[in-house]
Amino acid sequence: MEEKKQKSVTLYSSPSCIWCTRAKNHFRKNDIKFRTIDVTKDIKSANDCAAQGCRGVPVVKVGSLWICGFDKVKIDRALGI
Repeated sequence: MEEKKQKSVTLYSSPSCIWCTRAKNHFRKNDIKFRTIDVTKDIKSANDCAAQGCRGVPVVKVGSLWICGFDKVKIDRALGI
């Protein structure tokens, strides 16, 4: 059986964010490959998150879907896990 290709996952986070750490741990536990962007160092990315209506971190982007906060149910549904 062919393995389904995982959608791209980007985690917008900040170093001091406990929910960002929980999101990272969740991805690692489920073998989800993800890219992390530190919004404290990347103002353009912070503005991209704000443009999606997200006012804080974490923000998770799965494919083209933006998820504000660590909403495990939405994230898992978007990833099909």
